Amino acid sequence: MAAKRAERLVNLVIALLSTRQFVTAARIRATVPGYEADDGSDRADEAFKRMFERDKADLREMGVPLETGRTSVFDTEDGYRIARADYELPEIHLTGEEAAAVGLALRLWESARLAGAAQSALVKLKAAGVDLDATRALPIQPRLDRGEAAFEPCYAAARDRRALQFDYRRPDEDTAVRRHVQPWGVVAWHGRWYLVGQDLDRQAPRVFRLSRVAGTPKATGPAGAFDPPADLDLTSVVARQVGGEEHLVVVRARPGTAVGLRRRATSLGPAADGDDLLELRTTEPWALADELTAYGADVVVEAPTEMRDAVVERLTRLAAMGETA
Repeated sequence: MAAKRAERLVNLVIALLSTRQFVTAARIRATVPGYEADDGSDRADEAFKRMFERDKADLREMGVPLETGRTSVFDTEDGYRIARADYELPEIHLTGEEAAAVGLALRLWESARLAGAAQSALVKLKAAGVDLDATRALPIQPRLDRGEAAFEPCYAAARDRRALQFDYRRPDEDTAVRRHVQPWGVVAWHGRWYLVGQDLDRQAPRVFRLSRVAGTPKATGPAGAFDPPADLDLTSVVARQVGGEEHLVVVRARPGTAVGLRRRATSLGPAADGDDLLELRTTEPWALADELTAYGADVVVEAPTEMRDAVVERLTRLAAMGETA
């Protein structure tokens, strides 16, 4: 299956899982990325109908419980939704190796543009008046920055154990400096991608944020030229070198929402309006701003002002993306 088609199917599943209402084909066409745009022509209509019919058949063939029906007696056409109770898997028990593989897959998925496209579809559905069920929504975190062009060459070099050279610009430097590295691996930490490896010029382990790499990294030398440390923990290396000043953030969350956020937050009790007050600590305030944005209206930043402004700015950008898509 082509990557674009697979991405469209995943976006369709996410959109239909997130509502109890039946969503019409016209609404799906307007909100789910990947479908033929409605330009008023018969050709575009026929192309969408063929594509949507294939997608419905594919989902049903894969066992996705796609339902057809109408939300109320006043609806004039059928819509579609996915019954979450029938779709969810039973409890799964994984071995340590299996859990590690799933964790890696999730990190890679978070790096893709898929999360942003799916979130955009949900924003459009909500803006169109479709009632999204917060208890059924998937924890999508939109990527608000541009794609990491350095990811693929760095990941490939680490996988093949090949030396890597690239130009790297630190925040305190005006120009990029050429670095020569034995890449041990690429890891996501607090919403950012990092390359971990042995800096051959400095003869010491170093961490490089991929968004600061200038140009395209180039692999050099043969494959299998080195071995990473046997006890290597990429996340721990990044946490030690990147972790900075801790920031306190206070937010209000609607009862029953933001479950993932609550797991690491300190409860400050109820607010005057009945929302829950939560305190969060972070060394990556802008990564936290990305995460808070993903909760939409369910979470409101109380303090500090800089964090509230950052979230408002991100929500404004998401709304603009929805208007131009």
